Amino acid sequence: MWIILIGAALIIGGLLLLFSSVRGRKPSNPHPLPQGGTTLEPQRQGLRFLSLSKNWPALAVIAVGVLLLAVGGYS
Repeated sequence: MWIILIGAALIIGGLLLLFSSVRGRKPSNPHPLPQGGTTLEPQRQGLRFLSLSKNWPALAVIAVGVLLLAVGGYS
């Protein structure tokens, strides 16, 4: 029972760690589009914030949580 609770807590903690990097970013500024109108999307951001090198600690915590859930559910 405790293994399942610890696994669930690790998954939730890993997700919070994963989302904290997004919350800590600077706020969006509305800027004009070339075809008119405005957008809140950052200029030239790309998908670097989703890279494995920046998110591996959170993914490792989630993986350990999943492993504990699997072990706890099996026994």
